Amino acid sequence: MRIRYKKWARPELEASKFYIDNPEEYKGKWKTLFNNEKPLHLELGCGKGGFISQIAPLNPDINYIAIDLVDAMLGLAKRNIEEKYKEQNKETDNIYITRYDIDRILNIFNQDDKIERIYINFCNPWPRGKHHKKRLTHTRQLEKYKQFLVPGGKIYFKTDDDNLYFDTLSYIEQAGLQIEKTTQDLEKEENFWQDQQNYETEHEKMFKEQGIKIKAIIAVNS
Repeated sequence: MRIRYKKWARPELEASKFYIDNPEEYKGKWKTLFNNEKPLHLELGCGKGGFISQIAPLNPDINYIAIDLVDAMLGLAKRNIEEKYKEQNKETDNIYITRYDIDRILNIFNQDDKIERIYINFCNPWPRGKHHKKRLTHTRQLEKYKQFLVPGGKIYFKTDDDNLYFDTLSYIEQAGLQIEKTTQDLEKEENFWQDQQNYETEHEKMFKEQGIKIKAIIAVNS
């Protein structure tokens, strides 16, 4: 999604206690940043923070990291996160956000980080064939995630795009991951996510209003 430049975003991010401007320094030691041994979950392409701002304050026993590449997006995510934590009278002590190119993700995570879950919500479908390798669920990306996702760790994926959904099923098999659950109509699936509710993003609500069915996949790093 394109978004207008926001001159306030960078200063606000740099002043935020839960923004990391130098993620490469934490490769292999993200848990030391949180200073505890709670499970670590990661959202790739967090956008305006619609998902992470909902899930993180409701799950204090889990630590969260959210990544995006655009300052303006992260600035909005930062504000949304602060708002949700404030509503629940909680401190933002189980979340960090950072700016980074996910294509280079192995520069900031490795097997010592022991990521237990990855969330990918409504990522760019890159519909043109020559751009498919840019997809966050492409085989080449999944192979990277496998290097820091623990055995048995899961990838939770949602999309409105039919082609991306079906292609992602193929990517998962090609990468040697196990497909645990799939649906082509998430709204009709009760308890699809098993241990959590379905946290709707801004995109998800918009697509549902347009009558577009939400597709979802749970994949396991076997």
